[in-house]
Amino acid sequence: MSYKYPYKGIRVLDVSQGFAGPYVGGMLSLYGASVIKVEPPEGDWIRIIGRAFGGNTPLGVVANRGKRSIAINLKTDAGRALVHQMAETADVFLESFRPGVAARLGIAYPEIKKINPRIIYLSVSGFGQDGPDAGRPATDTVIQANSGFMSVNEGMDGVPHKAGVLIADTSTGIYGFQAVAAALFARQHESEGLHLDVSLMQSTAAFVAPKVVEYHVEDGAPRLLNAPAGSYRTKNGWLAVTLVKEHHFEKLCQAIDQKALIDDPRFANFDTRAEHIEVLKTIIGEALLSKTTEEWVVTLTEHEVLCSPIGNFGDWLGDPQAVATHAAPVVDQPGMGPIPIPTIPGTDPDSDVESPPVAPSIGEHGRDILTEFGFDDDRVASLVQDGAVSLPT
Repeated sequence: MSYKYPYKGIRVLDVSQGFAGPYVGGMLSLYGASVIKVEPPEGDWIRIIGRAFGGNTPLGVVANRGKRSIAINLKTDAGRALVHQMAETADVFLESFRPGVAARLGIAYPEIKKINPRIIYLSVSGFGQDGPDAGRPATDTVIQANSGFMSVNEGMDGVPHKAGVLIADTSTGIYGFQAVAAALFARQHESEGLHLDVSLMQSTAAFVAPKVVEYHVEDGAPRLLNAPAGSYRTKNGWLAVTLVKEHHFEKLCQAIDQKALIDDPRFANFDTRAEHIEVLKTIIGEALLSKTTEEWVVTLTEHEVLCSPIGNFGDWLGDPQAVATHAAPVVDQPGMGPIPIPTIPGTDPDSDVESPPVAPSIGEHGRDILTEFGFDDDRVASLVQDGAVSLPT
């Protein structure tokens, strides 16, 4: 155990699929845990979400780095028995089936607890393990809409928009990891393990908690913060401008040569500016069209106005600050080649220079894992013949 690898020696059995559940296991792996990914013979369904390269998609690579994979058919008695055997020595068990499915497969918390009373068992689902919507299908888009997130993510067209990244899944993965991390620490003083129920619904609500509180105290009216903060077109692109304190508005007006706005009573403070936001945005928008993004960044920065070019991911990868801080080390992922992957905050980006963690192919480590659990060649062959295990050719 060390600061780099605090979970070295921790054993994780990850039967989850998709992004949220596997992301928990992926982070545990990056912190040193030994993670066995159990996936069906056809593979985790995340392997077909997006374009696949060598059997992995970008989503799957990020969620499953550092894991070892074994392909087990949980619909067979032998497959379930194998998972039970592996659970005997595990510290953490991860699953992300729709509520009720794990029980039908014989790997729900009560079954696993009988095998290993000290197991930390995490269930990831769309709406939680109980309640009227427990069995309701959920995706990241469904939860973004359900949680209220989309209602405060309006575009310039006034239409609620889904974020272009997995807000619900990623926040759930992070909160799930946090819950497991806390449980592992507490388990040192407990005689039994714990069943953790983490849902996309609850995680996304926690992610937007300030907006939920604001909705209550503002009687449901969404508050426009930091007006006239927003995205503006320039002569050659887009620019994000924001304000934090009242004096920033005066600085902005000076920078864009619109000093008359400073004494206009309609724009006296954040509240009044919010009331007249359409008029104000039009004035500022027309002014910003006169120069390029690069020119405005220089001018606005000189006037202490908070701003940034709105770039793409390639722009960020080439940003001098990102480069200088090794924010996205290059990993040689089989099937994809060298790819940059942003570092998880708090981990050491240079700790795995010699052998950076990569995502496994379907069942890639099956034979080695079975050997570790005492299966000889004949027993392995029998499992394969019975359809309980699939090994890569």
